[in-house]
Amino acid sequence: MVNTVDTTAGASEGTAPTRPGYGQLLRTPGAWTFLLPGFAARQPFAMLTIGIVLLVQHTSGSYGSAGIVAAVTGVSMALFAPQNGKLADRFGQRAVLVPGVLLHTASVTALTVLALAGAPLWALFVAAVPTGASVPQVGPMVRARWAAVLGSSDERARLLPTAAAFESVTDEFTFVIGPVLATALCTGVHPAAGLIAEGVLTLAGGLLFAAQRGTQPKPAGRRADGSKRAGGSQRAGGSGDPAGARVSALSVPGVRVLAVAFLGIGSVFGGMQVSLTAFAEEIGNPGANGLLYGVFAAGNMLAGIACGAVAWKTGPRRRLVAGYAGLTLAASGLWAVHSVPALAALGLLVGLFIAPALISGYTLIEPLVPAGARTEAFTWLTGSVALGQAGAVTAAGQLADAHGASAGFVVPLVGTALALVTLVALRSRLTPKASGRVAARGMGHRVPVAVD
Repeated sequence: MVNTVDTTAGASEGTAPTRPGYGQLLRTPGAWTFLLPGFAARQPFAMLTIGIVLLVQHTSGSYGSAGIVAAVTGVSMALFAPQNGKLADRFGQRAVLVPGVLLHTASVTALTVLALAGAPLWALFVAAVPTGASVPQVGPMVRARWAAVLGSSDERARLLPTAAAFESVTDEFTFVIGPVLATALCTGVHPAAGLIAEGVLTLAGGLLFAAQRGTQPKPAGRRADGSKRAGGSQRAGGSGDPAGARVSALSVPGVRVLAVAFLGIGSVFGGMQVSLTAFAEEIGNPGANGLLYGVFAAGNMLAGIACGAVAWKTGPRRRLVAGYAGLTLAASGLWAVHSVPALAALGLLVGLFIAPALISGYTLIEPLVPAGARTEAFTWLTGSVALGQAGAVTAAGQLADAHGASAGFVVPLVGTALALVTLVALRSRLTPKASGRVAARGMGHRVPVAVD
């Protein structure tokens, strides 16, 4: 096991690398061509679950029913997201994104109409399946573009942890805006307004992102000259798979461990969304829900900014375990808090520990997974978050209905504690098969890169 500074990966021999930062990252050629449309396209993702919960709770009068419908959406997304990622790796992001965006918009429209018409719960379940299955995987696609752009150069490869931090900040800024916007629309305009806005933004943002062809990774199913081949091109990776062999991301042990661990992150998102909504209803101030969730997401965003600005002397694997330990400790007090200021403060603390865990997990993908399977790997993690969120929404909804909002806050604690135990027990699988990732450095020259 090697302990070294993460950010030295790819530095030229005999020279000390300059400290990577956001400024250097954002000066990467071509970055802004996918960052801006990618930011617009991922906004609806943070609006979907809360939009479903608020609409279905309004039409059915039950948090439990609302949570189950949202959970069906999340499970469907978790099951289909990795397949979408695999198809994007093989055929290109645009080929998957355009039909997916169109299907998602139609499915959200159908779910909204059925809910407003008072349709039975089973009908909402039927509409929820394609709604979740077609959620655009823009976040993983942006991360795959970063990996392609930065991984093509040893000098730029040092910026991969910074890119992971930047993406976490972007995700959390989305989760600051999305739930607040959806809540404001549902409570101030119409209960269906949040889902309607989600569908419109998905359509517009997704098509705009899909139009940016220049920065999308080359499809693994074709050679650089456009001819078909059996496997995708890739830099040699820590997985030990031969270049050109098509590999499923889930065949990498470390990806499986991360996927299980990210269920814990999902349990925090889902448990917090439902429990904060129920808490705001209990105190007679529904508008406080958006504020409380915004504070929670702001903590995540601030921690992400800090993580990207630090030159770490410990590897991502250790930071991942430490992040989950802190997250579990912070979540342990949520159920006992009964005032808005105290809950806001503790929610902020919980948010501060999410970003280090997310960033460290995403950073580990680059050394663990061959280039031709990274979009799939990122979608497995995103899908795990969605699956954990779905289970948490269901459990927290049932507990809130039966015992009040305080009981719902137990869900994030249980989810993160189980994820922490998994990481501690299986942390050795988060190291590539070789002692370090072998990164290409010029013609015929390779050096090991430590990841711990």
